Amino acid sequence: MRMYLLVITTCALLLALSHSIQAEEEGGEWADPITGMEFVWVPGGCFEMGCGNWTSHCFEDEYPAHEVCVDGFWLGKHEVTQGQWQQVMGFNPSYFALGNDYPVESVSWNEAAAFVAAFSDLGEAGYRLPSEAEWEYACRSGGQPEMFAGAGEVDELAWHHGNSERSTHPVGTKAPNSLGLYDMSGNVWEFCQDWYAADAYLTGIIPDPEVWSMRVARGGSFRGDSSTLRCAVRNRFRPDNTYSYLGLRLVRVP
Repeated sequence: MRMYLLVITTCALLLALSHSIQAEEEGGEWADPITGMEFVWVPGGCFEMGCGNWTSHCFEDEYPAHEVCVDGFWLGKHEVTQGQWQQVMGFNPSYFALGNDYPVESVSWNEAAAFVAAFSDLGEAGYRLPSEAEWEYACRSGGQPEMFAGAGEVDELAWHHGNSERSTHPVGTKAPNSLGLYDMSGNVWEFCQDWYAADAYLTGIIPDPEVWSMRVARGGSFRGDSSTLRCAVRNRFRPDNTYSYLGLRLVRVP
């Protein structure tokens, strides 16, 4: 009888945990208890990645548009801030060291990878950089035919060359997209996990790190015009280079 009750209790706890995880994902948000970094649940799905017929003035490396499917994932609600970087790494590398709620920048891809490892070692969850496909899917509100990260005018959605006064701005001060993600267009470029190849969409071949030397970044920055803020735009940087317009956003690993 005692064993029977133990089995029932264990099953009930597992069922409650399953429902809790499902509710957390459907509820849409989670915050890291150490840094306060917020994450938004992005439901999985399939979408047309690259330059689709809803946009114009695409760059050559955005062709051809092709179907990609992604699993659901937790993506940072904001770009990683200077305060969060300071809390994990013990220093602030940013050129625009204007406050804890400004995006961290002037970090290389290699330094971003070191931050991911250090943050994951804190033990609350695992973290990583998003894949290029995950990033574009989330920018376009789950793969919708959206040019920018949201449905409003570009000045409402992004800090860019025309309104930024040539500086970064506090995260979350422009309108989010329909998933509740901020600054996916503008403020700072955001590193992705992928190596960059200009013909990756055309060949379908995953770039070999022994051949390719650049990492992908997405989203545009405060320095660029609106053509660089489109969700489909691809940029690339050497993994050891730093720029005052280049930062990161994280994925939480369940």
